[in-house]
Amino acid sequence: MTIARAFWCTEPGSGELREERLADPGPKMHLVRTLASGVSRGTEALVFAGRVPPSQYQAMRAPLMGGDFPFPVKYGYSAVGVIEGGLTEGGQRVFVLHPHQDRFIAPAAMCIPVPDSVPTPRAVLAANMETAVNLLWDAAPLPGERMLVVGAGVVGLLAASLLARIPGAVVTVVDIDPTRATLAQAFGCGFALPDAAPGEQELIVHSSASEAGLRLCLSRAAFEARIIEASWYGDAAPALPLGEAFHARRLRLVASQVGAVAAPMRGRRSHAARLAMALALLADARFDALLEGPTAFADLPAAMPTILRAGGLCHVVSYGDF
Repeated sequence: MTIARAFWCTEPGSGELREERLADPGPKMHLVRTLASGVSRGTEALVFAGRVPPSQYQAMRAPLMGGDFPFPVKYGYSAVGVIEGGLTEGGQRVFVLHPHQDRFIAPAAMCIPVPDSVPTPRAVLAANMETAVNLLWDAAPLPGERMLVVGAGVVGLLAASLLARIPGAVVTVVDIDPTRATLAQAFGCGFALPDAAPGEQELIVHSSASEAGLRLCLSRAAFEARIIEASWYGDAAPALPLGEAFHARRLRLVASQVGAVAAPMRGRRSHAARLAMALALLADARFDALLEGPTAFADLPAAMPTILRAGGLCHVVSYGDF
Protein backbone atom coordinates (compact mmCIF):
# COMPACT_ATOMS: atom_id res chain seq x y z
CA MET A 1 0.00 0.00 0.00
CA THR A 2 1.32 3.43 -1.00
CA ILE A 3 0.98 6.25 1.54
CA ALA A 4 0.07 9.59 -0.04
CA ARG A 5 -0.38 13.09 1.34
CA ALA A 6 -3.05 15.48 0.09
CA PHE A 7 -4.03 19.07 0.84
CA TRP A 8 -7.51 19.38 2.36
CA CYS A 9 -9.55 22.53 2.96
CA THR A 10 -10.85 21.98 6.48
CA GLU A 11 -12.70 25.21 7.35
CA PRO A 12 -12.97 28.73 5.91
CA GLY A 13 -9.44 29.99 5.26
CA SER A 14 -7.67 26.92 6.65
CA GLY A 15 -6.20 23.69 5.29
CA GLU A 16 -3.93 20.81 6.23
CA LEU A 17 -2.05 17.86 4.77
CA ARG A 18 -3.66 14.48 5.39
CA GLU A 19 -2.28 11.02 4.76
CA GLU A 20 -4.22 8.37 2.89
CA ARG A 21 -3.53 4.84 1.70
CA LEU A 22 -3.63 4.13 -2.01
CA ALA A 23 -4.64 0.72 -3.25
CA ASP A 24 -2.69 -0.91 -6.05
CA PRO A 25 -3.79 0.47 -9.43
CA GLY A 26 -6.51 -1.64 -10.97
CA PRO A 27 -7.18 -2.26 -14.65
CA LYS A 28 -7.08 0.90 -16.75
CA MET A 29 -5.66 2.90 -13.84
CA HIS A 30 -2.33 4.64 -13.20
CA LEU A 31 -0.30 5.43 -10.12
CA VAL A 32 1.05 8.95 -10.61
CA ARG A 33 3.85 10.65 -8.67
CA THR A 34 3.21 14.38 -8.71
CA LEU A 35 5.89 16.80 -9.90
CA ALA A 36 3.93 20.05 -9.76
CA SER A 37 0.42 21.37 -9.36
CA GLY A 38 -1.13 24.76 -9.97
CA VAL A 39 -3.39 26.86 -7.76
CA SER A 40 -6.37 28.14 -9.74
CA ARG A 41 -6.93 31.34 -7.79
CA GLY A 42 -10.51 32.14 -8.76
CA THR A 43 -12.25 28.84 -8.07
CA GLU A 44 -9.92 27.65 -5.34
CA ALA A 45 -10.30 30.93 -3.44
CA LEU A 46 -14.07 30.44 -3.34
CA VAL A 47 -13.69 26.80 -2.25
CA PHE A 48 -11.08 27.71 0.40
CA ALA A 49 -13.39 30.40 1.80
CA GLY A 50 -16.42 28.07 1.83
CA ARG A 51 -18.27 30.23 -0.70
CA VAL A 52 -19.60 27.50 -3.01
CA PRO A 53 -23.38 27.93 -2.83
CA PRO A 54 -25.31 24.75 -1.92
CA SER A 55 -27.15 24.89 -5.24
CA GLN A 56 -23.80 24.42 -7.02
CA TYR A 57 -22.29 21.64 -4.90
CA GLN A 58 -22.77 19.02 -7.59
CA ALA A 59 -21.91 21.26 -10.55
CA MET A 60 -18.64 22.43 -8.97
CA ARG A 61 -17.28 19.01 -8.06
CA ALA A 62 -13.87 18.52 -9.62
CA PRO A 63 -13.41 15.17 -11.41
CA LEU A 64 -11.17 13.53 -8.77
CA MET A 65 -11.83 15.66 -5.68
CA GLY A 66 -12.35 14.14 -2.25
CA GLY A 67 -14.82 14.95 0.49
CA ASP A 68 -17.81 17.23 0.06
CA PHE A 69 -18.58 20.93 0.05
CA PRO A 70 -18.29 22.99 2.07
CA PHE A 71 -15.74 21.13 4.27
CA PRO A 72 -13.64 19.09 4.53
CA VAL A 73 -12.84 18.92 0.85
CA LYS A 74 -9.80 17.94 -1.24
CA TYR A 75 -9.99 20.23 -4.24
CA GLY A 76 -7.91 21.17 -7.29
CA TYR A 77 -7.51 20.24 -10.93
CA SER A 78 -4.01 21.07 -12.22
CA ALA A 79 -1.55 18.27 -11.44
CA VAL A 80 1.46 17.24 -13.51
CA GLY A 81 3.23 14.01 -12.65
CA VAL A 82 5.03 10.89 -13.78
CA ILE A 83 3.36 7.52 -14.19
CA GLU A 84 4.92 5.06 -11.74
CA GLY A 85 2.69 2.06 -12.13
CA GLY A 86 -0.58 0.68 -13.40
CA LEU A 87 -1.60 0.17 -16.99
CA THR A 88 1.87 0.95 -18.41
CA GLU A 89 5.45 0.57 -17.23
CA GLY A 90 5.63 4.25 -16.34
CA GLY A 91 7.96 7.18 -16.93
CA GLN A 92 5.51 9.23 -19.02
CA ARG A 93 4.75 12.78 -17.85
CA VAL A 94 1.02 13.39 -17.69
CA PHE A 95 -1.45 16.12 -16.79
CA VAL A 96 -4.37 15.08 -14.60
CA LEU A 97 -7.35 17.03 -13.26
CA HIS A 98 -6.46 16.09 -9.69
CA PRO A 99 -6.21 17.96 -6.37
CA HIS A 100 -2.90 18.83 -4.69
CA GLN A 101 -1.49 15.44 -3.66
CA ASP A 102 1.98 13.88 -3.84
CA ARG A 103 0.84 10.51 -5.27
CA PHE A 104 -2.54 9.40 -6.54
CA ILE A 105 -4.45 6.82 -8.55
CA ALA A 106 -6.26 8.07 -11.66
CA PRO A 107 -8.06 6.51 -14.61
CA ALA A 108 -5.66 6.06 -17.53
CA ALA A 109 -8.11 7.94 -19.78
CA MET A 110 -7.71 11.04 -17.60
CA CYS A 111 -3.89 11.00 -17.73
CA ILE A 112 -3.11 13.20 -20.73
CA PRO A 113 0.52 13.05 -21.99
CA VAL A 114 2.51 16.27 -21.64
CA PRO A 115 4.37 17.14 -24.86
CA ASP A 116 8.17 17.18 -24.59
CA SER A 117 8.07 20.82 -25.70
CA VAL A 118 6.16 21.88 -22.54
CA PRO A 119 8.17 22.15 -19.29
CA THR A 120 6.55 20.73 -16.16
CA PRO A 121 5.81 24.06 -14.41
CA ARG A 122 4.19 25.51 -17.54
CA ALA A 123 2.09 22.38 -18.00
CA VAL A 124 0.09 23.23 -14.84
CA LEU A 125 -1.56 25.97 -16.95
CA ALA A 126 -3.34 23.29 -18.99
CA ALA A 127 -6.64 23.49 -17.08
CA ASN A 128 -6.75 27.27 -17.53
CA MET A 129 -5.78 26.98 -21.18
CA GLU A 130 -8.54 24.42 -21.65
CA THR A 131 -10.97 26.99 -20.24
CA ALA A 132 -9.63 29.59 -22.68
CA VAL A 133 -10.01 27.20 -25.63
CA ASN A 134 -13.60 26.42 -24.66
CA LEU A 135 -14.25 30.14 -24.28
CA LEU A 136 -13.10 30.78 -27.84
CA TRP A 137 -15.34 28.01 -29.12
CA ASP A 138 -18.25 29.71 -27.38
CA ALA A 139 -17.21 33.14 -28.67
CA ALA A 140 -16.73 32.19 -32.35
CA PRO A 141 -14.36 35.13 -33.03
CA LEU A 142 -14.25 36.59 -36.52
CA PRO A 143 -11.27 38.00 -38.44
CA GLY A 144 -11.00 41.75 -38.12
CA GLU A 145 -13.23 42.13 -35.06
CA ARG A 146 -12.57 44.66 -32.32
CA MET A 147 -12.14 42.59 -29.17
CA LEU A 148 -11.96 43.47 -25.48
CA VAL A 149 -10.81 41.22 -22.64
CA VAL A 150 -11.78 42.61 -19.24
CA GLY A 151 -9.75 41.02 -16.45
CA ALA A 152 -6.05 40.21 -16.92
CA GLY A 153 -5.89 37.13 -14.74
CA VAL A 154 -4.61 33.82 -16.08
CA VAL A 155 -7.76 32.86 -18.01
CA GLY A 156 -8.18 36.38 -19.39
CA LEU A 157 -4.58 36.58 -20.60
CA LEU A 158 -4.67 33.08 -22.09
CA ALA A 159 -7.88 33.94 -23.94
CA ALA A 160 -6.36 37.21 -25.13
CA SER A 161 -3.27 35.38 -26.41
CA LEU A 162 -5.49 33.11 -28.52
CA LEU A 163 -7.73 35.93 -29.75
CA ALA A 164 -4.66 37.89 -30.85
CA ARG A 165 -3.92 35.08 -33.35
CA ILE A 166 -7.17 35.75 -35.24
CA PRO A 167 -6.29 37.53 -38.52
CA GLY A 168 -6.94 41.25 -38.34
CA ALA A 169 -8.22 41.13 -34.76
CA VAL A 170 -7.57 44.18 -32.59
CA VAL A 171 -7.45 42.92 -28.99
CA THR A 172 -7.33 45.19 -25.94
CA VAL A 173 -6.86 43.83 -22.42
CA VAL A 174 -8.37 45.85 -19.57
CA ASP A 175 -7.37 45.58 -15.93
CA ILE A 176 -7.14 47.76 -12.83
CA ASP A 177 -3.48 46.72 -12.40
CA PRO A 178 -1.25 48.72 -14.77
CA THR A 179 1.58 46.20 -14.38
CA ARG A 180 -0.46 43.75 -16.49
CA ALA A 181 0.24 45.93 -19.55
CA THR A 182 3.58 44.22 -20.16
CA LEU A 183 1.94 40.79 -20.17
CA ALA A 184 -0.81 41.90 -22.54
CA GLN A 185 1.69 43.43 -24.93
CA ALA A 186 3.84 40.28 -24.88
CA PHE A 187 0.86 38.40 -26.31
CA GLY A 188 0.28 40.96 -29.07
CA CYS A 189 -2.54 42.85 -27.36
CA GLY A 190 -3.12 46.45 -26.37
CA PHE A 191 -3.78 47.42 -22.76
CA ALA A 192 -6.02 49.95 -21.05
CA LEU A 193 -7.09 50.86 -17.55
CA PRO A 194 -10.90 50.69 -17.11
CA ASP A 195 -11.56 54.42 -17.63
CA ALA A 196 -9.62 54.33 -20.90
CA ALA A 197 -11.17 51.13 -22.29
CA PRO A 198 -12.22 51.62 -25.91
CA GLY A 199 -15.87 51.46 -26.92
CA GLU A 200 -17.73 49.93 -29.86
CA GLN A 201 -16.23 46.50 -29.19
CA GLU A 202 -17.75 43.63 -31.17
CA LEU A 203 -16.53 40.71 -29.04
CA ILE A 204 -15.94 41.09 -25.31
CA VAL A 205 -14.61 38.49 -22.87
CA HIS A 206 -15.23 39.11 -19.19
CA SER A 207 -12.98 37.33 -16.69
CA SER A 208 -12.61 39.72 -13.76
CA ALA A 209 -15.37 38.10 -11.63
CA SER A 210 -16.49 41.57 -10.56
CA GLU A 211 -19.71 43.50 -11.01
CA ALA A 212 -17.71 46.57 -12.07
CA GLY A 213 -15.97 44.57 -14.77
CA LEU A 214 -19.22 43.23 -16.22
CA ARG A 215 -20.78 46.70 -16.15
CA LEU A 216 -17.76 47.96 -18.07
CA CYS A 217 -18.30 45.25 -20.68
CA LEU A 218 -21.90 46.35 -21.19
CA SER A 219 -20.86 49.99 -21.53
CA ARG A 220 -18.20 49.27 -24.16
CA ALA A 221 -20.22 46.90 -26.33
CA ALA A 222 -21.09 47.75 -29.92
CA PHE A 223 -24.48 47.08 -31.50
CA GLU A 224 -25.21 43.33 -31.40
CA ALA A 225 -21.91 42.62 -29.62
CA ARG A 226 -21.26 39.28 -27.93
CA ILE A 227 -20.18 39.38 -24.29
CA ILE A 228 -18.72 36.06 -23.14
CA GLU A 229 -18.93 35.70 -19.37
CA ALA A 230 -16.06 33.50 -18.17
CA SER A 231 -16.29 34.49 -14.50
CA TRP A 232 -17.84 32.50 -11.69
CA TYR A 233 -19.15 34.60 -8.81
CA GLY A 234 -19.81 31.85 -6.27
CA ASP A 235 -22.48 33.08 -3.86
CA ALA A 236 -22.29 36.73 -5.05
CA ALA A 237 -25.17 38.28 -7.04
CA PRO A 238 -23.93 41.12 -9.28
CA ALA A 239 -26.44 43.80 -10.30
CA LEU A 240 -26.45 44.82 -13.96
CA PRO A 241 -27.98 47.77 -15.84
CA LEU A 242 -30.06 45.63 -18.20
CA GLY A 243 -32.76 48.30 -18.23
CA GLU A 244 -30.66 50.88 -20.06
CA ALA A 245 -29.40 50.30 -23.62
CA PHE A 246 -29.01 46.54 -23.28
CA HIS A 247 -32.13 45.72 -25.31
CA ALA A 248 -31.84 48.52 -27.84
CA ARG A 249 -28.31 47.44 -28.73
CA ARG A 250 -29.39 43.77 -28.99
CA LEU A 251 -26.46 42.64 -26.85
CA ARG A 252 -25.80 38.97 -26.23
CA LEU A 253 -24.50 37.85 -22.82
CA VAL A 254 -23.25 34.26 -23.04
CA ALA A 255 -21.98 32.13 -20.16
CA SER A 256 -18.92 30.02 -20.90
CA GLN A 257 -18.00 27.22 -18.51
CA VAL A 258 -15.46 24.47 -19.04
CA GLY A 259 -17.49 21.62 -17.54
CA ALA A 260 -19.16 20.98 -20.91
CA VAL A 261 -17.49 21.14 -24.32
CA ALA A 262 -18.77 24.31 -26.02
CA ALA A 263 -21.76 23.69 -28.28
CA PRO A 264 -20.01 24.34 -31.63
CA MET A 265 -17.53 21.51 -30.91
CA ARG A 266 -19.67 19.22 -28.78
CA GLY A 267 -19.72 15.76 -30.33
CA ARG A 268 -16.65 16.67 -32.37
CA ARG A 269 -14.10 16.92 -29.55
CA SER A 270 -14.01 14.98 -26.30
CA HIS A 271 -12.91 16.46 -23.00
CA ALA A 272 -9.61 14.56 -23.37
CA ALA A 273 -9.02 15.89 -26.89
CA ARG A 274 -9.72 19.44 -25.74
CA LEU A 275 -7.23 19.07 -22.87
CA ALA A 276 -4.59 17.58 -25.19
CA MET A 277 -5.04 20.59 -27.47
CA ALA A 278 -4.60 22.94 -24.51
CA LEU A 279 -1.33 21.23 -23.58
CA ALA A 280 -0.03 21.50 -27.15
CA LEU A 281 -0.82 25.23 -27.18
CA LEU A 282 1.44 25.72 -24.15
CA ALA A 283 4.57 25.05 -26.25
CA ASP A 284 5.29 28.79 -26.13
CA ALA A 285 7.80 30.19 -23.64
CA ARG A 286 5.82 33.43 -23.31
CA PHE A 287 3.37 31.61 -21.05
CA ASP A 288 6.07 31.24 -18.38
CA ALA A 289 5.29 34.86 -17.46
CA LEU A 290 1.93 33.66 -16.07
CA LEU A 291 3.61 31.47 -13.43
CA GLU A 292 4.51 32.39 -9.86
CA GLY A 293 6.27 30.50 -7.07
CA PRO A 294 7.01 27.71 -6.60
CA THR A 295 5.89 26.85 -3.08
CA ALA A 296 6.90 23.48 -1.66
CA PHE A 297 3.97 21.12 -1.18
CA ALA A 298 4.88 20.65 2.49
CA ASP A 299 4.44 24.40 3.01
CA LEU A 300 1.06 24.65 1.27
CA PRO A 301 -1.19 24.73 4.37
CA ALA A 302 0.66 27.78 5.75
CA ALA A 303 1.07 29.42 2.35
CA MET A 304 -2.38 28.94 0.81
CA PRO A 305 -4.10 31.90 2.54
CA THR A 306 -1.37 34.24 1.28
CA ILE A 307 -1.35 32.71 -2.20
CA LEU A 308 -5.10 33.19 -2.58
CA ARG A 309 -5.07 36.74 -1.15
CA ALA A 310 -2.20 37.89 -3.34
CA GLY A 311 -4.32 38.33 -6.46
CA GLY A 312 -1.47 37.15 -8.67
CA LEU A 313 -1.28 34.68 -11.51
CA CYS A 314 -0.88 30.87 -11.50
CA HIS A 315 1.02 29.78 -8.40
CA VAL A 316 3.07 26.60 -8.85
CA VAL A 317 3.31 24.00 -6.08
CA SER A 318 6.46 21.85 -6.26
CA TYR A 319 6.81 18.25 -5.02
CA GLY A 320 10.59 18.03 -5.33
CA ASP A 321 12.68 18.44 -8.47
CA PHE A 322 10.80 19.21 -11.67
